[in-house]
Amino acid sequence: MFAELGKNCCVMGNVILGLKYKEGCEKVIVGDNATIRSNTIIYADVTIGDYFISGHTVMIRENTSIGNRVIVGTNTVIDGHVTIGNFVKIETNVYIPTHVTIGDNVFIGPAVVMTNDKYPQKMRDKYTPIGPTIKDGVSIGANATILPGVIIGKGSFIAAGSIVTKDVPEYSLAVGVPAKIKDLPKNLKELNRAKSWS
Repeated sequence: MFAELGKNCCVMGNVILGLKYKEGCEKVIVGDNATIRSNTIIYADVTIGDYFISGHTVMIRENTSIGNRVIVGTNTVIDGHVTIGNFVKIETNVYIPTHVTIGDNVFIGPAVVMTNDKYPQKMRDKYTPIGPTIKDGVSIGANATILPGVIIGKGSFIAAGSIVTKDVPEYSLAVGVPAKIKDLPKNLKELNRAKSWS
């Protein structure tokens, strides 16, 4: 284990903490009161705040920063170079590629997929990945897909199954394939409240 753990952490079986992916990397740092479930792999050069919870078989790659009171659901992959704020819940089977930024008080439903390359054929060439930016208080429904470089504005909702191809203004609703922007119902025009998501 190549890790520095805070107080009162529970680490279950078959967990790898601080997987070294190159020479000279730093220990993974995990705050207090974490629960890291079996078969989770967290690379070196990752920092995680207090009250972190992982599901089973989670992978979090290098150069990822995670705030306090974050839940990462079973079978989720965070592919590195990602920043996640506080009070974030990421459900089961979510894929987050490199170069994604997620704010505070965000809910990401099951099987959400984010992407960071508009033209996959460029895998043969040099390219600069640009992941989505998810602002504070966003809620993303199950099976939604967020395309590269898209900015999801503060307090917005993404309907389940939607494919978001362009920026979503704050406090808006994106729904459909491709997603169309609609007015958010008045009773939803507030940020998600800070909570433990337990």
